[in-house]
Amino acid sequence: MLMKLQKQMFEELRDKKIFDLARTYAYDYADNIENMDVFPSEENHQKLSVFDEALPENSTSAESVITLLNEFGSPNTVAQTGGRYFGFVNGGAVPASIAAKWLADFWDQNAGLYIISPISGKLEMVCEQWLKEIFNLPESTVAGFVSGTSTANFCAIVAARFRLLKNLGWDVNEKGLNGAPKIRIVTHLQIHSAIKKALALAGFGKENIEWIEADHQGRMVVEKLPELDNRTLLILQAGNANTGSFDQFEKILPIANEAGAWVHIDGAFGLWAEACESLKHLTKGVQAATSWATDGHKTLNTPYDSGIILCKDSEALISALQATGEYIIFSEQKDSMLYTPDMSKRARTIELWATMKYLGKKGIEEMITGFYHHAKQLEKGLRENGFRIINDVVFNQVMFACENPDLTKATVTNIQKSGEIWCGGSNWNGEAVIRMSICSWATTEVDIERSVAAFVKARAEAQKK
Repeated sequence: MLMKLQKQMFEELRDKKIFDLARTYAYDYADNIENMDVFPSEENHQKLSVFDEALPENSTSAESVITLLNEFGSPNTVAQTGGRYFGFVNGGAVPASIAAKWLADFWDQNAGLYIISPISGKLEMVCEQWLKEIFNLPESTVAGFVSGTSTANFCAIVAARFRLLKNLGWDVNEKGLNGAPKIRIVTHLQIHSAIKKALALAGFGKENIEWIEADHQGRMVVEKLPELDNRTLLILQAGNANTGSFDQFEKILPIANEAGAWVHIDGAFGLWAEACESLKHLTKGVQAATSWATDGHKTLNTPYDSGIILCKDSEALISALQATGEYIIFSEQKDSMLYTPDMSKRARTIELWATMKYLGKKGIEEMITGFYHHAKQLEKGLRENGFRIINDVVFNQVMFACENPDLTKATVTNIQKSGEIWCGGSNWNGEAVIRMSICSWATTEVDIERSVAAFVKARAEAQKK
């Protein structure tokens, strides 16, 4: 005999009304995305208090749940899927990937093992091969699909820790870190904070890091590189979050390989430059590294969350992220939990596959090259209107400032309140700056023109005060 709530849920699943309602709201959102404030107004912020309630005692109707989310949730979203969000490197989401995610959400697959979800396992293998082709990586490279580059960086660091210690005669899985030989961590001062976080999680404090000087664009100064050895983890960067700059892989990697060091490249958004003939000079030599981390939800424009760890030492990655259990049924296919920290996980590769399948090599190149061209258009427009461009615009990041720090900060504040566009401020070598990240397929030349006009207006308003 069915329980009352169980019967209700079966009825909701059969009659499809709540799904039709959600679809209607989703379509309305998509139709109005370009007319929305890019960032929620203060008035809408205040309405979020409707969610401040005690957990209901009894079940609530599904329709009321979805309606409440739409009425008060939709106006409090950030319009990242529109063309005028330039804050963090968040990317957009191509339509095919959203549709694939909707279908995958109905499937609700656990992607930990092939035997739990053959479709997810198969698409992971396909995506792994496609990524190796796009990035021109060694055939031995394996991929793990995680939540984001922060987790991907962590996976690479613990894999490096396993291999470097193993080479020194120490099995970290058996003996732990107490009394282990010292591993050297070498990186530069402009490395992303996600690397610092991953190093801390892996048991390496800041005092263990050998910090190397970075130049005015945020690239490692090659001449300052210390002598490396086979106990060194060298961490480089493809795409500085402020300037978009790339470390000089072609010069650094031969030195590291000769010394037997493990080289990891944090390429959250910048590794995708390798997919573009006109931009791959930025990643020249990147294939000689040992591991790479990147995101699909940034430059490739998949939905969140879509991080990727790529590693050519599969034994080290699998050993570091060991997965065991008497009940686990491994297959002759690819079992995802061996390549990530997760055992149970969302089947995120479904929309990654859909995005790459939809775009193809030429579509990926066209979209990413478009980010660069829009960045150059923005650079030109800002410069012509008296803004000072600070970085060399080599990819999708534009960093600039007004006549003085106070005016720069006030201009950012005005922009963020305007609703016309949204971007963030930053600090570069002690100076207040504005940073724009162009990484959505939906951004057009008109959006860039509107953005320049918005900055001119925001600066003028700041000058009046």
